[in-house]
Amino acid sequence: MRVVFWNIRHGGGVRATAIARRISAWGADAVALCEFRGTPPSGELARALATRWPLRRVRLATAPVEPGRWLLARIQSPTPLVVGVMHVPNRVSGRKYPYLDAVLETARRTWPGPAVFLGDTNSGRIGLDEEVPAFNRVEDGWMRELHEAGWIDAFRHLRGDARAYTWYSPNGGNGFRIDQAFLNGALRPRLERFRYDWGRRDRRAASDHAAMVLDLTG
Repeated sequence: MRVVFWNIRHGGGVRATAIARRISAWGADAVALCEFRGTPPSGELARALATRWPLRRVRLATAPVEPGRWLLARIQSPTPLVVGVMHVPNRVSGRKYPYLDAVLETARRTWPGPAVFLGDTNSGRIGLDEEVPAFNRVEDGWMRELHEAGWIDAFRHLRGDARAYTWYSPNGGNGFRIDQAFLNGALRPRLERFRYDWGRRDRRAASDHAAMVLDLTG
């Protein structure tokens, strides 16, 4: 199974056709898009994507309550998978830390089967996921606590301390890895490959974020 996550920036805009073409080329079985909006370009993109398996939304009392920034669903594939998609608010909103706390509380629940939480977390590890200092001890600690709760960072699990950046600041041009996928213990043995993909050689052509392409066995 191939799962793709991509922050497509402001609903896709004039890039919607190129985004749909890239997703099709990846041959994704499940696609989660961030910053998808109720605009004509987003609608065009939705019509270009077809579902392979039914989805069933899962609602948990511990989950973030941010509208449009969290979705938990079960993919009813031959080997079912629960996917939690997130777009964590920025610090300036004042809503970031409650959101991170809710994700962590949800991760600490008992999960009977394979699950992955993935998305634009606006967070990272200090000195490892940043070209210049940006992350603080709360964000770094959140990622460490997810790991302690049994959820591995797919990229770090396969690549160790390798450097990779998924977003570049428009002013300073500095890179940050703020898009991550966390797998629970039941899904970890099925992790086959993981990569970040900008969609084109020019990293800014299709979106200002790299996509995550996650390959799972089964």
